Amino acid sequence: MQNNKIVNIPNILAFIRLLLAPVMFMLLVNQDAVIFQGIHPSWINYAAAFIFVVASATDFFDGYIARTFNQITTMGKILDPLADKMLTLAGFLGLMMLDVASPWAIFLIITRELFITGLRVSAVAEGIDIAASWMGKVKTVVQMIAIGFLLMGWMGGEILLWIAVTLTLYSGYEYVRDFFKNVKM
Repeated sequence: MQNNKIVNIPNILAFIRLLLAPVMFMLLVNQDAVIFQGIHPSWINYAAAFIFVVASATDFFDGYIARTFNQITTMGKILDPLADKMLTLAGFLGLMMLDVASPWAIFLIITRELFITGLRVSAVAEGIDIAASWMGKVKTVVQMIAIGFLLMGWMGGEILLWIAVTLTLYSGYEYVRDFFKNVKM
C-alpha cells in the first residue's frame, strides 16, 4: 500500500543524502584550498569518507523505515534513486578527478546510470512500472563500498570498483530486458 504523504522520515533521509553528495564532492575536488589552510590531504579524504558513510547509511534506513512503517510514497520512489545516483556519481567523479579511480570504470557506470534513468522515464511515459531490482540494489551497495574503500585508500578498492562496473552493466541489462518485456509494440 502506498502513502502519498510527501514529508516523512524516509523522504527526509533521502533528501539529506541528496544534500550530502555535493558537500562530499566539494571536499574532494577543493583539496588544494583546504590544504592551504594547513589540513593534511588524508584528513580531507577521511572527512569525505565519513560524510559518504553517513549518507550511505541513510539509504539503508530510509528503505527500512518506509517498508516497515508503510511510508512508501511516490515522492520517495523518485527521491531515493535520485539521491543514490547523486551520491555515487559525486563519489566516483571526485575520485576520478583525484586520479584514484579508473576513468573507464567511471565512464561505464555514468553511461549506464544515465541510460537507465532515461529508460525509466520512458517507462513511466508508457505506463510501465520498472521497480528497483534486487541486482540494482546489490549494485548500489557494491558501488558504495567501492567508493568507501577508494576514499580511504584501502587495498581492494580498485577490484571492488570493477566488480561494481560488472554489476552495474548486468543490472542495466536487466532493466532493458524488463522494459522491452513490458512495452507494447
